[in-house]
Amino acid sequence: MTREYLKKATLTAKSDASEVHETVKTILADIENGGDAKALEYAKKFDRYEGNVVLTTKEVEAACALVSDKLKADIQFAHENVKRFAEAQKATVSDVEVEIVPGVMAGQKAIPVDAAGCYVPGGRYSHIASAIMTVTTAKVAGCHHITACSPPRPDIGVNPAIVYAAHISGADKILALGGVQGVAAMTFGLFGLPKANILVGPGNQFVAEAKRILFGRVGIDMIAGPTDSLILADKTADAHIVATDLVSQAEHGYNSPVWLITDNKALAEKVMELVPELINDLPDVNRENAFAAWRDYAEVIVCKDREDMAACSDEYAPEHLTVQAEDLEWWLERLTCYGSLFLGEETTVSYGDKATGTNHVLPTSGAASYTGGLSVHKYMKIVTWQRATRDGSKPVALATARISRLEGMEGHARAADVRLAKYFPNEQFDLTSDD
Repeated sequence: MTREYLKKATLTAKSDASEVHETVKTILADIENGGDAKALEYAKKFDRYEGNVVLTTKEVEAACALVSDKLKADIQFAHENVKRFAEAQKATVSDVEVEIVPGVMAGQKAIPVDAAGCYVPGGRYSHIASAIMTVTTAKVAGCHHITACSPPRPDIGVNPAIVYAAHISGADKILALGGVQGVAAMTFGLFGLPKANILVGPGNQFVAEAKRILFGRVGIDMIAGPTDSLILADKTADAHIVATDLVSQAEHGYNSPVWLITDNKALAEKVMELVPELINDLPDVNRENAFAAWRDYAEVIVCKDREDMAACSDEYAPEHLTVQAEDLEWWLERLTCYGSLFLGEETTVSYGDKATGTNHVLPTSGAASYTGGLSVHKYMKIVTWQRATRDGSKPVALATARISRLEGMEGHARAADVRLAKYFPNEQFDLTSDD
């Protein structure tokens, strides 16, 4: 049995790639040359905002005061979970020192980057959780300065809940700037901020393109596309829950792919019957996104067995991967390409997006085949060092000299030669690579 597509996407995430490169490139150049004034000019144009850009302590306190105690408790709950998981991740990286050969020591150190810039979307949806995910991990990693940046609403400012989340998560400064101008301000060190060493966080196509263009002069978490989600389900899955989970991810945007892979055709047909009903029950803006995503980008695939299902999933390398099937341990061991994995009906992508503790800034568009998502490790440089005694350097110098000459790199060879001559003046050495 070959794979059967009960629903095939008419578009892919790359089909809608807009020609934004030149626009973003121009804006970045304008702001780099024009500094604070030019950034404010773009803020007025695109954010329709002319208020204070770098929030003062009083403004942060005022915004936090607007957040209800109930919402504060939920944000604190999510923050503690993200912090706890980030701390566990950090514990997996330690400084190392090892004697490679007698007298030659080598090691590694994990050093956090100095300044992090965290972009928090605030347009169609106010991504409170993104403030928690990005700022908390930077704080746990040990970054010395963390800027959170989020688009302000016209004449209002940054969503108070985002301000509160960024504040309790450890942001040193909060910027009321959106889009390219926000990314530029963090990168170029505008408004008295330190220049960011790394930019992280989700954003629209303009934010993503700005990060892509700036990559190299600053680090980035990843080059992101539209969010995507895949569900693996067998005959034991609840069709209503599967359909609900697909719709919950389709509402991200009109071009957010959702995929169902199963070995049970009856389940697939039932899910396809339920999804339109669930979409129609959403609020207007959510319904519009989910409808377009399901119509143009969704796929439903029937495979011959679970091994074929797993292989198919690995080919898609989804950002979010849910398994609602028997023998969850088998799936955990078998699956290899995903941003974050959700095992069993009792958890869902929405949990990871908001409050479980694992990070929701994840690789999209198949990037999960070669990278994971945001973590404390993204903010840390794993660097190496070495030292040696004079006796310990002897065999290393000999090998270095001979390998360098074989490669034609005489300067490298002589850096070894001078040490041998200085440390062992009474010895003769064969410093050529020939027998």
